[in-house]
Amino acid sequence: MMFARLPRPSRALVRGAAYAGALATAVALAACASPPSRFYTLGADAAAGSAAPAGTRTAAAQALLIEVAPVDVPPQVAKNQLVVQTAPTQVKVLEEERWASLPGDEIRRALSTSLTQQLGTIDVYGTAHPDATPVYRVSMNVQRFESWPGSHALIDAVWSVRAVRSNAVMTCRSVVNEPVSGGYDALVQGHRRALQQISGQIASAVQAMAAAAPRGTASGSSGKEAAAVVPACPVAGATTAAAGG
Repeated sequence: MMFARLPRPSRALVRGAAYAGALATAVALAACASPPSRFYTLGADAAAGSAAPAGTRTAAAQALLIEVAPVDVPPQVAKNQLVVQTAPTQVKVLEEERWASLPGDEIRRALSTSLTQQLGTIDVYGTAHPDATPVYRVSMNVQRFESWPGSHALIDAVWSVRAVRSNAVMTCRSVVNEPVSGGYDALVQGHRRALQQISGQIASAVQAMAAAAPRGTASGSSGKEAAAVVPACPVAGATTAAAGG
């Protein structure tokens, strides 16, 4: 039995088929690939003229210390994706526009950085510190964190400053509405500016409470609780209180 020998394809034809196959694969992969994500942060800038000198700081050398507690945010924005308002009763979750960390963590980190710069101190939350140095605990509960592209960024937060080893506590509310231009970068910058305003109000509250604190009671060495001295809140729509102890 004899078999006919089929002609071999030319090299040009083989190369052309291989190129076409590679091109088709590349097109298919490009069609399946999702757009790259962009990440944003609320990291606070140094307050103008208020940054403390650089160098190693020790808790014992500070006139006062702060503790910035974890920040609560509304559940609908407590996610890595940016959540923007499209109408008073509608929001849109942006899969490609994301926070570098969860919004509550972003706010806490930015608040801590801004306060330590403005007050020239350190944040000792979760760490040991000297008993002789007065400590002021800062807590924040964000009621609204609204992002309106091309319109405004709004932060509505209830916050408090408590003098540790004392029953003095100042509870305040800050509502800051920052106009923004188009684009998500501008929206994040609006939230940064709003948070910087709130941190300035909190820094003023800490300074006022430190100035009003009775002398000789910071260390608690007397064994008696210091008398509650609570100055007026530095923002409108706020209350001051002396928590019982």
